[in-house]
Amino acid sequence: MVKAVVGANWGDEGKGKITDMMAQDADIVIRFQGGANAGHTIKNSYGKFALHSLPSGVFYGHTTNIIGNGVALNIPVLFGEIQSLVEKGVPAPHILVSDRCQIVMPYHVLFDQYEEERLGKKAFGSTKSGIAPFYSDKYAKTGFQVSELFEEEVLKEKVASVTSYKNVILEYVYHKPAIDPDELLETLHQYRDMVAPYVCDVSAYLDQALKEGKNILLEGQLGTLKDPDHGIYPMVTSSSTLAAYGAIGAGIPPYEIQQIVTVCKAYSSAVGAGDFVSEIFGEKAEELRRRGGDGGEYGTTTGRPRRVGWFDCVASKYGCRLQGTTDVAFSVLDVLGYLDEIPVCVGYEIDGQVTTDFPVTSKLHRAKPVWKVLPGWKCDIAGIRNYEKLPKECRDYVEFIEDQIGYPITMVSNGPSRSDIIYRESPLKK
Repeated sequence: MVKAVVGANWGDEGKGKITDMMAQDADIVIRFQGGANAGHTIKNSYGKFALHSLPSGVFYGHTTNIIGNGVALNIPVLFGEIQSLVEKGVPAPHILVSDRCQIVMPYHVLFDQYEEERLGKKAFGSTKSGIAPFYSDKYAKTGFQVSELFEEEVLKEKVASVTSYKNVILEYVYHKPAIDPDELLETLHQYRDMVAPYVCDVSAYLDQALKEGKNILLEGQLGTLKDPDHGIYPMVTSSSTLAAYGAIGAGIPPYEIQQIVTVCKAYSSAVGAGDFVSEIFGEKAEELRRRGGDGGEYGTTTGRPRRVGWFDCVASKYGCRLQGTTDVAFSVLDVLGYLDEIPVCVGYEIDGQVTTDFPVTSKLHRAKPVWKVLPGWKCDIAGIRNYEKLPKECRDYVEFIEDQIGYPITMVSNGPSRSDIIYRESPLKK
């Protein structure tokens, strides 16, 4: 059986914990898109970890952890993470890397930085991890696949061709130093030696695993609203963040994905630029940011303060619909226990009309939130494992959100560790 864990919103919803929790029943965990530009925070018996490239199943000895062909593979970052885990006492994880995976090159990171610098105030809020230049090259067919590292003549020829082109842009667009093709080739030789023990024909491996009835978990990065087709374009990432892409980015048939767990935060947060209708500011925002998550609302990869806001039913309903949600995991509910009242965004007012449908980006910047204020529960709910034992106001909040978004909330997270979870029978679950 194949399951997917994805995000409904702007990313940072708490997918790492849910994936880590679900991985205990998985034989294989796969990262199927994105790169080291976003991360997952996981807290378990080994400690607290920020994963950027590794799948969240690496803490279980029984799982095989796969870097799928849809991933932007930064080889030094990946192996730095592996080394960091082992140094902290985690047993060396079993890892496979798709031979069709493409490589984040050193110049991708530079081009990302240079372009944000060139754009100035109109910058996209990139993490400057090289992701947009990487995917640009992938679809322009000038990227490097892992398999090419092992074909020396092909590699030499491609390095010469690509650097001659890149150096023109560096000189005349960015006014930066040129790439030395010999140095780049040597770097790629180092990458080859690092990745060689892990390279695998992943789609063939997964085909056999499916025939054997293995449990497979797909792990997404970011969320629906950062998808380049269905998100807040152009303030999006460069790979599809939807569960449907899991089939492509892992190399499995789409009909194999039978459960899609979409993670929604009990409030909203985002890193980077772009429209964010339910965003709040000032002292209220700072307090929510300080209390939020495990150690506050700061980017796992960048450390940047996240923008925060109240729960957005319009964006979340849309996000769940595009993901094909079968189950909603409602995260960090415990954070809201300090509030007397909790605003919820239930609609957008655009040009004098109220809508509950998420609009295209050109209309989104004119949207104003329509609020519904619910009573808070004013207590700590950490440690509760039975849904019926939650305060009534807390259950009312969950059920109000569920009714607004129209998708079943079957998991409620009320703390940072994998054991801080409440399973719930939803009336919407068919």
